[in-house]
Amino acid sequence: MKNKKPSDFAALNLFAEIGLLKKIKRSGWWVVGIKDPESVAEHSFRCAIMGYYMAHEEGADPSKVVMMALFNDIHEARINDLHKMGHYYIDFKKAEKKVFEDQVKHLRKPVKEELEAVRREYDLQVTKESVVARDADILECLLQAKEYYDSGHEKAKRFFQRAPEHLKTKSARKIWNQIKRWDSGEWWEEVVKFER
Repeated sequence: MKNKKPSDFAALNLFAEIGLLKKIKRSGWWVVGIKDPESVAEHSFRCAIMGYYMAHEEGADPSKVVMMALFNDIHEARINDLHKMGHYYIDFKKAEKKVFEDQVKHLRKPVKEELEAVRREYDLQVTKESVVARDADILECLLQAKEYYDSGHEKAKRFFQRAPEHLKTKSARKIWNQIKRWDSGEWWEEVVKFER
């Protein structure tokens, strides 16, 4: 082990680091009084599922959208999730880029280059896939807000005010309009009826 190179355990180190996202809470919800919000990993997982679905609706590459959704927030393993008030004071975008570069720099070259390309594409927001992935990120937050609101967290409704303005795809706007009319507890009540 004396001659160990940084790349020897690069993949395992990244996997372990990403595991921290299961423990890091989405901090924006604390502002509206939710004491134990979902983790970054939980957000990223559902975001990827939603992105997959929306990619099909938009004629985008579902695999690329899923990849963007899954890797979008990995920097938060090192610098945590920062709510919008914090973004006002800290150049979080610059920090995100620096962390991401450090996270992938010792990975095998083809993996590193693919992840860097996907990250650049997402950040530029010019391809259909990057726009769908970003919409999935926003929409997952709106869906979560609706679930919190339906569970009695009245202030979660504040997320409904500005976030929808940022949705760009037809499918995201359609789903948002459905979310507004939807009761988040209805789906499981229907499943229970059919199981009897």
